[in-house]
Amino acid sequence: MNAEVTDLVLTVIVAGVAAALGWTARTYLWKRKLNRKQAFFGLPDNAESLLVVNREATGGPDLTVTRHDVSALLELAALIKDCGAHAQIVAHDAAQQGFGERTEFCVGHPAPNRRMAAHLASLLPGVQVNSDPEPGPDRGAFLIGKEQYRLEAGRSEYVLLARLTADQGHTARPVFLFCGQRAVTTQAATRYLSRNHERLARKHGNNTFVLLLKVVNSQAYGPDVVELVADVTKAAQTPIPAVVPRPSHRAS
Repeated sequence: MNAEVTDLVLTVIVAGVAAALGWTARTYLWKRKLNRKQAFFGLPDNAESLLVVNREATGGPDLTVTRHDVSALLELAALIKDCGAHAQIVAHDAAQQGFGERTEFCVGHPAPNRRMAAHLASLLPGVQVNSDPEPGPDRGAFLIGKEQYRLEAGRSEYVLLARLTADQGHTARPVFLFCGQRAVTTQAATRYLSRNHERLARKHGNNTFVLLLKVVNSQAYGPDVVELVADVTKAAQTPIPAVVPRPSHRAS
């Protein structure tokens, strides 16, 4: 009887120790995963971040956001909450701060989003976006280095997903850009980041990267079918040489 009681007690002790070790291991792995996620997004516990978005052209003073941009903000807000951080939604013409102070998520096309246009000019001089309001085959096209990517609305649309630190080192808070040819593409880019941030963190660490994504057949699949076209970091950061016009030669 005493032996049976002893065995039972030992079994309970072993089970308790195993459960405690398992809980400790799971907690450690969860904490390590969280720390990597926080480092990638620059969002430690209780950190503040900015969600910068276009103002819809309503003519009023209130911040009105398009449906796709609302969905994009919700995707990002979930990531921020998972990191234990806080977010403030700001209109593009009201965000006035430099780089590295707070993590920033900037969503939208550079034509209606001044903040996005400023980021492209300062941080990605190798990117040009055709904002011509007149219809034409190059309307909305991306020029990245020497490569042009045209918009085919509803069929083949492009968006840039970038993590930038403005060469301020690993301690600076990053700026994330979601620069798309249409609103549905920015939503696609935020969803892509939400689904793939662990893989991106493993590949790029906490370094700068610029990815070109293609949204396929959005008229049928919405923002869900996304292909990685290329890592265009080098081309996007290299200024496009200015075209110097040749002097005209006129007969005297």
